[in-house]
Amino acid sequence: MNVRVRFFAGLRELMGANELRLDLPDGADVAAVLARLEADYPQVRLKNRRFTVAVNRAFARPDQVLAEGDEVALIPPVSGGTVKLFEVVDGPISLDEVTRRVVAPERGGITVFAGTVRGVTGEQETDYLEYEAYPEMAEASFERIADEAKSRWPGIAAVAVVHRVGRLQVGDVAIVIAVAAGHRAETFDACHYVIDRIKQVSPIWKKEVGPDGAMWIEGPESTV
Repeated sequence: MNVRVRFFAGLRELMGANELRLDLPDGADVAAVLARLEADYPQVRLKNRRFTVAVNRAFARPDQVLAEGDEVALIPPVSGGTVKLFEVVDGPISLDEVTRRVVAPERGGITVFAGTVRGVTGEQETDYLEYEAYPEMAEASFERIADEAKSRWPGIAAVAVVHRVGRLQVGDVAIVIAVAAGHRAETFDACHYVIDRIKQVSPIWKKEVGPDGAMWIEGPESTV
């Protein structure tokens, strides 16, 4: 099969071309494209470059299988500055956007957890939640918890945490955690650890509002 590979900015200059065509075996994945480029263009030293990969204009992992005519793009870091891994926001959260914060060519396993607003907890109905946070302290706690996870699971390469505050309706995403590593195994346990620790120590509060009134929820909701 034949795929189109595109390059931008510094990578485009190093490759000496905007794009090229590669003939690959059927069933080849993104990792096969990178291996082929490394073999054909050793002077570029692709393994030492920072970039993410997109397939057909959507970010892709190394094990994504390609098809005839696919477009593969190697995307260097954008000029907007460093990626913020830990954040408290007051608007909707995109799972894809948070995942992109930890994507890298050498990270083949990414686990993403999304916490959404439940409409029913036991016999209690919820109309909506109100989240409040001490943002600067919460973001610092996210980073500290991520460091704890990396110490427990040395294979973890990156963690991103984004938590939403304000009024959230049933079904809205309240928190997204993305954990990346070279392989998937440790990412599951580390992701579980991060959400549990956030519930224990991060300065974030929620008020449940339902047919029977409103109540601030206090105390940890889970244990390590």
